[in-house]
Amino acid sequence: MTAVIDLRSDTVSKPTPAMRAAMAAAPVGDDCYADDPSVNALEAEVAALLGKPAALLLPSGTMANQIAVATHARPGEVLACVAEAHVQVHEDASPARLSGVQVEALGDRAGFDADTLAARLLEERCGWPRVGLVWMENTLGLAGGLVWPHEAMRAVFERAQAHRRPVHIDGARLWNAHVASGLPMRTLASVADSVSVCLSKGLGCPVGSVLVGEHDFIARARATRHAFGGALRQAGVLAAAGRHALEHHIARLADDHRRARALWAELKDLPCWTAIEPQTNIVRFDLPAGEDAEPLCARIRARGVLCHPNKYAEIRLVVHLGVDDEAVEATVQRVREALLA
Repeated sequence: MTAVIDLRSDTVSKPTPAMRAAMAAAPVGDDCYADDPSVNALEAEVAALLGKPAALLLPSGTMANQIAVATHARPGEVLACVAEAHVQVHEDASPARLSGVQVEALGDRAGFDADTLAARLLEERCGWPRVGLVWMENTLGLAGGLVWPHEAMRAVFERAQAHRRPVHIDGARLWNAHVASGLPMRTLASVADSVSVCLSKGLGCPVGSVLVGEHDFIARARATRHAFGGALRQAGVLAAAGRHALEHHIARLADDHRRARALWAELKDLPCWTAIEPQTNIVRFDLPAGEDAEPLCARIRARGVLCHPNKYAEIRLVVHLGVDDEAVEATVQRVREALLA
């Protein structure tokens, strides 16, 4: 058997030799004093790319999201998000733990519409807790990397604005939405007051996310970053990876999407699951209701393809920078051998 193929997540991608060289050559300062030239350059580039005035480099997407929560909302308020959003499922109840903010799901995991948000806001007249932050996610991770239609997001944003509620987009994979939809990053980011984007998923950086928004918002977020223990020192080596990725690793996401579709096309006929056609780099396989996905994952892992359940009765395979056409072909062969034996 050839090398192990890791399809657990796009977070497992590794820096390329060219990215490592950029990191080694990066000029650095002390970002806690805002004088690291590489960090400042990265923040300016991401802010411009997303059409926002200011940006802040952070160690992780979860920290970026939680700083957005703490900066926008007040204790006792509600964060209204799509059902099964990353902030609801995969951030260890941090809105409640860190900021006293309750998470409430709207719609289903494919999104919610402006009327659903408006209906929830009406319930505040009946004693329901105030929605202090409206939350969208693009792409929708647990839904299999679906792209939330832009006009639907715009309608939600406009409805939130009418009620003077801030809007945040968890754009960990907004790069994928950009490549899949053909819409500019600034257009995708225009339907929110703040956006977080991840450098360490599809772009292949070793660490890092960037939070963007208005100057005042980012100034308050910077103070919250310090309070949360996320202040950075000589972070230019990390920022250099991000700058390299912005130049070299965005357009190539189309290859990940193509390879994900190839996986789906070659595995959709297996009788053990229903394969969901991917829009981006995540392929989702749904098992019959109530069936445990872990035993199937274990059989696939035993053949040298790392994966895990997306939910109890679902499996996901995530294509990324470290997966080429040969790896896709090998994955198809190994999965078929594991599940048809």
